[in-house]
Amino acid sequence: MKRILLAGGILVAAILAVTSGALLYSDLHGNAKASSPAVTAATPGPSPAPANGSSAATELPTPQLVQQLRPSVVRVESDAATLDVFGEVVPSRGVGTGFIIDEQGHVVTNNHVVVKPETCDGPSSQITVTLNDGRTFPASIVGRDVPSDLAVLQIDATSLTPAELADSSSLQVGDDVVAIGNALDLPGGPTVTRGVASAKDRQIDEDQCGVSIPGAIQTDAAINPGNSGGPLINGAGDVVGITTAVISGAEGVGFAISSATAGPIIQQLIANGRVERGFLGLSVVAVTPSLAQQLNLPVDQGVLESRAGTL
Repeated sequence: MKRILLAGGILVAAILAVTSGALLYSDLHGNAKASSPAVTAATPGPSPAPANGSSAATELPTPQLVQQLRPSVVRVESDAATLDVFGEVVPSRGVGTGFIIDEQGHVVTNNHVVVKPETCDGPSSQITVTLNDGRTFPASIVGRDVPSDLAVLQIDATSLTPAELADSSSLQVGDDVVAIGNALDLPGGPTVTRGVASAKDRQIDEDQCGVSIPGAIQTDAAINPGNSGGPLINGAGDVVGITTAVISGAEGVGFAISSATAGPIIQQLIANGRVERGFLGLSVVAVTPSLAQQLNLPVDQGVLESRAGTL
């Protein structure tokens, strides 16, 4: 993923990028970070669905889908400041996408849309949400989750149009999908792209910021910088994913966090402000003949438990 500059030098919110053999994470303000894992197929465990999905029989024409979802899609602007090599404060601004999920003003987006450029975890100093009707509101962070790259914001607004999270497990490979987002922060409103669900159950890993997203949806609907946090919708107009990643240098290979993965995390962020995860402090290594000889093991194959306990 290359950094994108708009007129006036404004940096657009970038998204996770994956290359063959290396995952490039280009943050909100364009600071490229690299790690080694690439996207791989995975089969995550079952997770509760946020809502019932819709059958193919209820598919709507794309213009009707856009008309239905556009009021729910918002522009997320994040301001921060960094120090240059001379110690001078340099303001920076990034733009991403989000969508309204309830009438209480909760907005879902990517975590990397609302963090400072110098850290994966520190929130930006000021976040502004612009609705489809042009109204602008300051946003507070309800909760963020770095591993899943999800964040929930809240605005104090009325007359909101929430989008509905669908059951992404009912999405079939080959089903039509539509992505809506502020690609390149182009003037005139969100950009709409259409494609299919190219694959399911992809795994997205990024070492430097500790992002690990199971069950991702692959799509050939165009995803560009600024789309981060925007909805991927099915033919009924329900949200089945949250656009977050592309393959750098490839064409038509993008990824979205599935609603099956995102739904429970979003619920925890709203309820608790964070996600609570259990950890088993167990580290294992593969037993090789040389290791078995060094440690005088009775076998020369298998796995060795090197640490146990609960963190």
